[in-house]
Amino acid sequence: MIALRSGLFLALMALSVVAYTIPIVLLGGLLDVRARGALGRSWARLTLGLLKGLCSLDYRVEGLASLPGDASLVFCKHQSAWETIALRAFLPLEQTWVLKQELLRIPFFGAAVRRFQPIAIDRSAGRRAMAQLLSEGRERLGAGRWVVIFPEGTRVAPGEVKPFTMGGAVLAERTGSPVVPIAHNAGVFWRRRALRKFPGCIEVVIGPAIESRGKNAAQINAEAEDWINRTVASLPGSAPQRAEHRMAPR
Repeated sequence: MIALRSGLFLALMALSVVAYTIPIVLLGGLLDVRARGALGRSWARLTLGLLKGLCSLDYRVEGLASLPGDASLVFCKHQSAWETIALRAFLPLEQTWVLKQELLRIPFFGAAVRRFQPIAIDRSAGRRAMAQLLSEGRERLGAGRWVVIFPEGTRVAPGEVKPFTMGGAVLAERTGSPVVPIAHNAGVFWRRRALRKFPGCIEVVIGPAIESRGKNAAQINAEAEDWINRTVASLPGSAPQRAEHRMAPR
């Protein structure tokens, strides 16, 4: 049953992507940042609703009240595709994401992603990629947009640890913008490159903003990495196999 429900969810999610991509591509140039953000939030909430209804996978967010009033940097744990959907649902509307350039090359979908003015990095570009991140990140923050970064650079399975890259921390140091750390355990229920979505409740914890003024990039990165890894380790880690057993037909 889990495989069937998960397959149906993915099919409906794909249809929703098409349904939202068309107006974003065609009308996105006429909409302001908040209106485009509202479209993105609407799609994210629809998708999360489908996930709950079809796969019995819900989520709970702790710490929303600790979000700063001004645009900040977000450092989020990267375990799954889930957080690439969910952050749109509960963070402020004005978002810019740091992502890999290859996503913009996906036909039609890439055109929709461009409407949200991401910072699309060529990861093989070295210093040029860093210069782009600093330049465009400073501009987006100055325009009141939240810059979302996955500092591990790739999805990391639950229980594994990967060092944070320095780009986001350097941007925080140069701009003086606070860093908002986000921890979660989505990878327990929605694994990387896996069809099955296991039932349960994803726990998301938004930490207190990390002040960057007066600190260097290494200090900022270490503080964010330590908080995120410690918090992830403290979250419920019910094994997906046990969740599957609970849902299996008798």
